[in-house]
Amino acid sequence: MCQSNLIPCAAAALVLCGCGGGGGGASNTASVLAAAAAPADVAPADVAPSDGMPPPTVAAVRPGVSPFIAFVDLQLSGTAAPTSVHYRIEAKPGTVSRPVDVSYAMAYLQRRGYAISGSSTVTVPVFGLYSNYANQVDVDVQTVDGQTHELSVEVDTAAYSDPNGIYDRPVVMKARAAGDSLGFDYFYMKSALGSPVVVDTDGQMRWVAPTAMTSLSSLFIDGRFVIGDSTPLETRRLELDGTASETPLGSTDIIDFHHNIDPGKVGLLAEVDTALNGVTNFESTLVEIDWNSATMLARWDLADILSRYMQSQGDDPTSFVRPGVDWFHMNAATYDPSDDSLIVSSRENFIAKIDYASGSLIWILGDPTKYWHTFPSLAAKSLTLAAGGLYPIGQHAVSITHDGLVQVINDGLGSVNQPVGAPAGESRTYSAVSAYSIDAAHQAATEVRRFDDGQSIYSSVCSSAYEAPVGASMLISYAVADNGAHARLIGLDESQNVAFDFEYATSACNTSWNAHPVPFESMTFSQ
Repeated sequence: MCQSNLIPCAAAALVLCGCGGGGGGASNTASVLAAAAAPADVAPADVAPSDGMPPPTVAAVRPGVSPFIAFVDLQLSGTAAPTSVHYRIEAKPGTVSRPVDVSYAMAYLQRRGYAISGSSTVTVPVFGLYSNYANQVDVDVQTVDGQTHELSVEVDTAAYSDPNGIYDRPVVMKARAAGDSLGFDYFYMKSALGSPVVVDTDGQMRWVAPTAMTSLSSLFIDGRFVIGDSTPLETRRLELDGTASETPLGSTDIIDFHHNIDPGKVGLLAEVDTALNGVTNFESTLVEIDWNSATMLARWDLADILSRYMQSQGDDPTSFVRPGVDWFHMNAATYDPSDDSLIVSSRENFIAKIDYASGSLIWILGDPTKYWHTFPSLAAKSLTLAAGGLYPIGQHAVSITHDGLVQVINDGLGSVNQPVGAPAGESRTYSAVSAYSIDAAHQAATEVRRFDDGQSIYSSVCSSAYEAPVGASMLISYAVADNGAHARLIGLDESQNVAFDFEYATSACNTSWNAHPVPFESMTFSQ
């Protein structure tokens, strides 16, 4: 078996998080990571021979920027040219989550500098390892002659102690059981304390990268995390091998990212603050950006959109749209391909659908006892909710479900930043996940599905509820449960049964402002 030797902490203080390293960003190339530690001594690997040709061997196993990442160097002398490399990390005994399973096309490894055309050496980035464990990693190499060369590599990892004292010590309120129908096995939490943190559905940490920069405004897309940083103003692409690259945001009036980054029509939707003529427009501007170049693709100014609409209907918008004040508090948005539109979440007011191309207001769904409904023009766009349904109140994380419903986590906190004496609307004592069908032609909505855990959890702000990439399983992040003392991460199967329930310490929304399933159990990097 192949084993990696642990390098001394003194020689790897900036590389090994498990040895107490931490601050600073990741390097931009794999070669920098490789230089941080000498290759470990390895023994011959177990291999499957192929027609008498010399099989691949393991030249080295090297640690990455945290114990959850390693690099396996393969020597391919004598074999035909490789076309792809695949690895699988065997699950710990007694666990339920499916193994990490990753495939790399050679085109991807060459583009990232892990393979050179014509070279006999290939480096395989291995992420999703268990810390402080002798990981059994099955590697197979596909070659142009149709052969599959199999190796078994043991990757010994260092212990990891979360410097925040949070993510490596969940309280398991309910453990996931074998044989359940949960449709995801891994998820990541967006953290105000550093990089996103990936956890499996057994509650074990499986990925983190040392950085002092937060990941509140982030999204996992195209095999990497894209993060909106505000100081400096840039988009940061954080790869699963721990490397990072940054691109400045090409805009003169945007001053920061806040809240979400969500999938858009052709790019990423981001909530931003802007400054114009000395006035800050707080949380009322949505932009779409290219996630590689940070090029601005589109922009929607909800202050302008709503003001123009209200004026066109004879209303004076000045007491509702209040530049310099957090009157709208946009916290999420989603693209609806069914009619080429956007649905935006205004925590203070409602969720609203606008046309993607023109920005025209299509409908509003929100608590009609709030201030916004006192304006006839806005009330005219309001959907009537069928009896028994919960209006979205203080909601976050708007999305479109697999069956076309509009879903939010229905936090339940009424408006907190309206004019003095203006109605703040209803507040509840519990939070729920609500999914609505919309009949725009009849200005009607129906709450089709609801999960409220017996009305036992109240998370007044932040939080999220998102489906797995396939199917109806769902991950809920109650960011500030127990009066802000804990984050609760709950997985629901397709029948809305609780599959697991993990509790983490938190301060404000720092631990898990928002969380998503992430498909570590089946990933392919093609180019």
